[in-house]
Amino acid sequence: MQTQAGPYWQKRLQDRLAAVDAAGLRRVRRVLSGPQQVMVQVDGRALLNFSSNDYLGLASHPEVVAALRDAATRYGVGSGAAHLVSGHSAAHEALEQALADFTGRERALLFSTGYMANLGILSALAGRGDWILQDRLNHASLLDGALLSRARLIRYPHLDVAALDRRLCACPVANRLVVTDGVFSMDGDLAPLPELARLARRREACLIVDDAHGLGVLGTNGEGSLQHGGVSDPAAVPVLMGTLGKALGTFGAFVAGSVDLIDCLLQTARTFVYTTALPPALAMATLTSLRLVREEAWRRTRLLQQVTRLRAGLTACGWHGLLLPSITPIQALILGSNRRAAEAGQQLARAGFWVGVIRPPTVPEGTARLRIALSALHTEDQVDALVAALDALLTQWMPEDRFNPAGGIAC
Repeated sequence: MQTQAGPYWQKRLQDRLAAVDAAGLRRVRRVLSGPQQVMVQVDGRALLNFSSNDYLGLASHPEVVAALRDAATRYGVGSGAAHLVSGHSAAHEALEQALADFTGRERALLFSTGYMANLGILSALAGRGDWILQDRLNHASLLDGALLSRARLIRYPHLDVAALDRRLCACPVANRLVVTDGVFSMDGDLAPLPELARLARRREACLIVDDAHGLGVLGTNGEGSLQHGGVSDPAAVPVLMGTLGKALGTFGAFVAGSVDLIDCLLQTARTFVYTTALPPALAMATLTSLRLVREEAWRRTRLLQQVTRLRAGLTACGWHGLLLPSITPIQALILGSNRRAAEAGQQLARAGFWVGVIRPPTVPEGTARLRIALSALHTEDQVDALVAALDALLTQWMPEDRFNPAGGIAC
């Protein structure tokens, strides 16, 4: 059957798009015509890039590019099959061993994306009758993995260890997974990992940490959020997930843990078993990135210096009330309304800056924001220029707007 306007499914599409537009939530892709760098060509314009997760500036590093090129000559482009068929190469094996060593775990297992890793972990380790307890601001892939597992999902208030403890006490003593981001991707704050590790051990729950935005950035040698928080015992966090497409500058993801954990995932994680392996050349490029993360500590030092400089500048010009606390390269300015956030992004683009505009459902309603992402390759002058542009925005808005501490800038 169909209506006068067309088939029902087509009407459903039109209605959903109309609702997205009415809420000011239409997503639009921007087209880059060159490499991922501090200065990028976007839709034909040169913009200073404050929107990328390439925190250490490795995505276009000459040695990483050369490793990819040379490995493509040796291995070809595609892997040809899943890891368990004929797609697991010596390059993959070497990278898994290097990642296990880097994270201090017995073994590691590569996945094609971080999203697939999280779906695979949770659907393999939990099922009907089990319990998964997650921070309310966890990444969508962790929430979707819990739903896919068909376990009972409980979300606890952001960073609230006492609330998590109450929920754990209310759960039957069974298979219970506590799941958190290490660094929260939209706020930039850190999970209280030492407290979570102690609680999970006391309540006999398994702690799973997604350190996509901490790996390479935090820790003495870039080991991530666990090292930064002083959680050195692998048994305290039995399951560690990390991605390769952020600070490491390449693509893919991995899970690190015990021999039994990796063997179990290799057998039962459907997003590992039933998908084509990463190109071997990418694995070789990532080995080079991993070496640079370890050897070039100046990148982390420089990155954290830029974080301090940006925060000081924004505080000095009056943004402090809307700037979320964060020691990481993710710096969020809460503007509240979807319209105001979109307008701010457009005005910054006209001024020559590309800053991420983040709106629901990626973040909670009423917390639309600018998500500033810093790189080790940003110069002081570039950071200062962004602060000046944001100062100009604030000066423009203040005559007619007032700060609303609960919901950003009122419109």
